[in-house]
Amino acid sequence: MSGMLFANFNQDYSCVSVGTRKGYSITNCDPFGRVYTQNDGARGIVEMLFCTSLIALVGAPDTPSSSASSPTPNASTSPRKLQIVNTKRQSTICELLFPSSILAVKLNRKTLVIILETEIYVYDMSNMRLLHVLETVPNPEAICALSPAAEAPYLAYPAPLPSPALAAPASPAPTASGSGDVMLFSTRALAPVNVLRAHRSPLALLALSANGSLLATASVKGTVIRVFGVPSADKLYEFRRGAREARIQSLAFNGAGTLLAAASERGTVHLWRVGKPHGDAANKSAGNFFSPFSLVLGTADAFPVANANGNGGTSEDADRNTSRDDSSIADSVDETPFASGSSSSVRRRSLRLPSSLTKAAAAYLPATLAGMWEPARDFAWLRLPPLVASSAGAGERRCVVGLSSTTPHVMVISSDGYFYAYSIDLERGGECVLVKQYSLLESGEDTGM
Repeated sequence: MSGMLFANFNQDYSCVSVGTRKGYSITNCDPFGRVYTQNDGARGIVEMLFCTSLIALVGAPDTPSSSASSPTPNASTSPRKLQIVNTKRQSTICELLFPSSILAVKLNRKTLVIILETEIYVYDMSNMRLLHVLETVPNPEAICALSPAAEAPYLAYPAPLPSPALAAPASPAPTASGSGDVMLFSTRALAPVNVLRAHRSPLALLALSANGSLLATASVKGTVIRVFGVPSADKLYEFRRGAREARIQSLAFNGAGTLLAAASERGTVHLWRVGKPHGDAANKSAGNFFSPFSLVLGTADAFPVANANGNGGTSEDADRNTSRDDSSIADSVDETPFASGSSSSVRRRSLRLPSSLTKAAAAYLPATLAGMWEPARDFAWLRLPPLVASSAGAGERRCVVGLSSTTPHVMVISSDGYFYAYSIDLERGGECVLVKQYSLLESGEDTGM
């Protein structure tokens, strides 16, 4: 039976790519509607290049014809084979075979990045020339982020572990994904740029903003989300998700870099405002949420747009008690933007001190203690509906979060095959309101991401 093996937003959150046991599909977010489908075998990775007809495909590792241990896999669905296809011309631009299974693919208009468990391959998108191979610590979760903006050539991944002689005697042994430090690498200079001391616990997730100037990090604990400047590595923000540990499954900035969303394994999504660092001029207002993030890729073939209507509804949040470019391959494809298409509030139960008092007290504390005294908590949140009965036995729910660049909506892809859109009250915050819910799977397809 076919099922959802992969789902992700494109770089500007205007489309969703889905991989199933039958093939893959592309769906427009607003208005919602499937615009492309190809049933050519199981797909474990389906990554788009913005709204263009260029797609990166990798097979699924659990299909009989795609054994990762086979020395010479020929099937197009091998987890070691990358295919770059042009969906408009129905052609394969290139195929690349790697020594082990491909865990993730990242791309922008100038760079293609392939993540294996202990290596990262960096390619020039203009001619698919291999530029560099990075050796990394074991990274089975493929923790890595590439700037969507080609003008900001930054790649972030777990930093190599410090040598035993340099490690502090009392430091706990780090896990496979590293010690919580992040390496910033320039895909233009092909050299390290900086190292961020992000967390004491091992990293769980990284996300770069649309213009590549901000990096959000989360550790395996999931209680604190940090935001750093790029490439300076200055810590700009520290956001608290909650007191109880929870795996952060997805992080996303909006196009203007003024909002940050985090989805956790608890089925909740938290949102924080991101402005200028403390000490700078007045913070950017939430109105910048609508600032355009425009990138041009010559002429383009766009997928046809389908009209659809959304259903309304509401959600609850259970975490409130505990947390508060030869010519470039990219240039050979076409792009045209797709057409675009009362919230309730919950009173916090924690005791609030007057802001004047907390600020006055924080002024006398060291920076580390001041951060604890004035924790930056979310201003908006949501809880996803319960898993549908047919997918309740498929394991834990996994989610991918995105923020619309055209409307104040937070969008969520759930492993049970559903797409949700919630309205954000940018002025008052509070609980987001469910305004759209659609299935990403055709009738008869099972979930399994």
